[in-house]
Amino acid sequence: MIVPTLRVGMHTVTLRVTVDAERPWRRSHAERGNDQIQKIKKTSMRTLTIEPLTKEAFAPFGDVIETDGSDHFMINNGSTMRFHKLATVETATPEDKAIISIFRADAQDMPLTVSMLERHPLGSQAFIPLLGNPFLIVVAPLGDEPVSGLVRAFVTNGRQGINYHRGVWHHPVLTIEKRDDFLVVDRSGTGNNCDEHFFKEDERLILAPHQ
Repeated sequence: MIVPTLRVGMHTVTLRVTVDAERPWRRSHAERGNDQIQKIKKTSMRTLTIEPLTKEAFAPFGDVIETDGSDHFMINNGSTMRFHKLATVETATPEDKAIISIFRADAQDMPLTVSMLERHPLGSQAFIPLLGNPFLIVVAPLGDEPVSGLVRAFVTNGRQGINYHRGVWHHPVLTIEKRDDFLVVDRSGTGNNCDEHFFKEDERLILAPHQ
């Protein structure tokens, strides 16, 4: 910012005063975060509607693993209730094996720009939360590539797991907590079992659970 000149003795001096408006890096993290949200809002990207996870709504993409409304019977001399066959592990060949792993996932910054989805063409993949926390799901129907306009988002209630059917497009695990643990059941075997698709810029989507 330039201010009028001052005459000091025989010399003319021009004063320059620098304000924070001329130094954007001096602004707070909160202000910069708000600017990012406003920038996103000005784009043409669609903000996903986050739906509560239900078996009916998720059926085109896989199974919801939960006890509510699931068939069960008594075992162990009547001391245990078995909720039977809540999901099926899918593999591509007889040589494939179903394996059990634990994923420890860190939260991503939100709002999230959904720029890619992946699929596992040779097997299903199940996520069961170990710490009882809700988590987010972003999916698209089966196809050679995901269609941006058909992408949907869900949130669990903390007591639900999911099983992606073989070949279903989905976003890598999305935890709401800063860090979360998941029991994962999927396929081990030869061959490429992970395809990734990156959306064109005008096909990207916004996931904003806190708005």
